[in-house]
Amino acid sequence: QVQLVESGGGLVQAGGSLRLSCAASGRTFRDYAMGWFRQAPGKEREFVTIINWSGGSTNYADSVKGRFTISRDNAKKTVYLQMNSLKPEDTAVYYCAAAASGSSRLSTESEFDYWGQGTQVTVSS
Repeated sequence: QVQLVESGGGLVQAGGSLRLSCAASGRTFRDYAMGWFRQAPGKEREFVTIINWSGGSTNYADSVKGRFTISRDNAKKTVYLQMNSLKPEDTAVYYCAAAASGSSRLSTESEFDYWGQGTQVTVSS
């Protein structure tokens, strides 16, 4: 069992930065791939990024490549999402998710086993 709690969301102006954190509980955190998804108002939840169990492999949605960076600290059982050059279209609720497979080759919701409650990110123009 893994419980996930996101933090770090808020209101930021376009071009600004935010760093999201996702703290996990459970002894097997280091075995899980960790991902971030987001859901904008009136839209379906979409994949943002993923990092494999060791932190050695990552993947990003095209819409955030070059602006967002995912990282993890297995000792702290925490995954981070550094978001730079934010745009109004990045406004969404951001969710942290854990996948038992450990692989970074995942991008669909059904492949993830545990989810956080989400944190709101609002980017003003």
